[in-house]
Amino acid sequence: MVRPSVSLLPPSSEQLSGGSATLTCLLSGYSPQGAVVSWQVDGTEVTEGVLSSSEEEKSGRYSSSSTLSLSRESWMGGELYSCGVLHHDHSQTQSLHRSQCEG
Repeated sequence: MVRPSVSLLPPSSEQLSGGSATLTCLLSGYSPQGAVVSWQVDGTEVTEGVLSSSEEEKSGRYSSSSTLSLSRESWMGGELYSCGVLHHDHSQTQSLHRSQCEG
């Protein structure tokens, strides 16, 4: 059992200036397949605007991604954004603070 490496990427400034915001949760290097991603905003699980890719296998290791698409207003209305990953019996979370992504 190899745990996924998880990265959480904030929206780009170009996106925000265009009125939208997409957060991306990247999972890589895990085995076996079966990782499940969930999203939370300020501690509350969200399902609207979530799109998860299928798991891709390369040399016996898997990778996948999940995105959370928000309006700029919704992004500005939250502070703590979290991507939770459940890989069989192991869970881990990556979080970012919106206020630390500004500028």
